[in-house]
Amino acid sequence: MISSLHYISQQTTTATHLDNILAACEAGCRWIQLRIKHEPEDKILASALAAKAICSRYNATLIINDHPHIAKTVGAHGVHVGKQDMTVTNARAITGDEFIIGGTANTLEDILVHVKDGANYVGLGPYRFTTTKEKLSPILGLEGIAAIMQALRNMGIHIPVIAIGGILAEDLPALMQTGIHGIAVSGLITHAENKFQTVSSLTI
Repeated sequence: MISSLHYISQQTTTATHLDNILAACEAGCRWIQLRIKHEPEDKILASALAAKAICSRYNATLIINDHPHIAKTVGAHGVHVGKQDMTVTNARAITGDEFIIGGTANTLEDILVHVKDGANYVGLGPYRFTTTKEKLSPILGLEGIAAIMQALRNMGIHIPVIAIGGILAEDLPALMQTGIHGIAVSGLITHAENKFQTVSSLTI
């Protein structure tokens, strides 16, 4: 079952990826994506092992961004591949059929490719501008996401779609009206003063 709230890890000046993953789990988040860019694989592997231990303690699903070999090695639940990274098909060849595999999408065409490749869910965005991601794809906004969701319904395609990119708590009611499955957030939870309250407000 794909969660309706995904936390994507980030590092801040005062907290590591693992600090923030632990805080998100303590606040009630049960779907964690470890997303570490520009680090050597051995460092990502070490972080993934530690993240797996945290997620196991809280019975949370762990998804590794971009590194299917690492996901398989640490016994994560799945992997998420970006638009500039490997395909869902190639990731599946590494991880096997039991793994959850998600892919990033910016257009209807992106989603159709992921569906054909056997993705379990897609992350659709960006909803609005976000500083978390480099090489940002064109902003979709509410209208863009709504149009893509309508097109999927018209085609009879029902893959879980997770909206991502600068989403705020007040965006949730209108976004859910589009028919998305849920949302993925990073800074909204990382920088929240009361993380438990924030996670509760985002739980659909």
